[in-house]
Amino acid sequence: MTRCCLVPRLKNRAPSVMIVRQYTRAEIRRGAHRHYFEWRVMRMPSVSLLMLAFLTGASLSFTSAPAMPVTLFTFNRVDESNWQVVNDGVMGGRSFGAVAVADGHLRFSGALVTQGGGFTSIRTPLSVDLRGAEGLELRVRGSGRPFEVEIGDGTQSFRRNISRRAVFPTAEDWTVVSVPFTALRSTIFGRTVTAPPLDLTRIRSIGLYIIDGRDGPFWLELDYIKAYGPQK
Repeated sequence: MTRCCLVPRLKNRAPSVMIVRQYTRAEIRRGAHRHYFEWRVMRMPSVSLLMLAFLTGASLSFTSAPAMPVTLFTFNRVDESNWQVVNDGVMGGRSFGAVAVADGHLRFSGALVTQGGGFTSIRTPLSVDLRGAEGLELRVRGSGRPFEVEIGDGTQSFRRNISRRAVFPTAEDWTVVSVPFTALRSTIFGRTVTAPPLDLTRIRSIGLYIIDGRDGPFWLELDYIKAYGPQK
């Protein structure tokens, strides 16, 4: 059984024909039920695509860049407390860090020991599309030492994840700092590597580091993290 339908003619274009083949019950019993309808479309312009989507129940989606700014963390939800500490013990170091989320803030604290290592960090998974963003905005206060923010898209080199980090300052009073994506450095285990631009459509993680080469205690508090666009 074969049926034909004409798609309305567009200006200066010939009408398109959509051919639909419907299987008989006998064919279905022989195993053709996996593809009950076979669609063949000839000279299909966009209007035919829309008609095809309507007839088959398919959906056509058109994605656009999210409106800026995008709030990533406000530290008011339970799912915003899933941060993991990574110390320099993986390199034989003795630095240590701890993280806590309470009262709408994240607190990262500990002590740095430069001998044998010299860093500690926290990180969390983050799956978000940041198309159109130009950087991160953080409201922070801390012990006056510089920290680094890391954002990852899962890009690897020689089977190692590429770390993309940039430094930001802190003070004891609350301060809003902006970190443009152009300031990010691409490294693997501290060594600078050549890497493709950050893929903003597939952000996979975000983290915070202290690696300033100074021994001693530190603390950092965050009120929020946002992504900002060109208007900032």
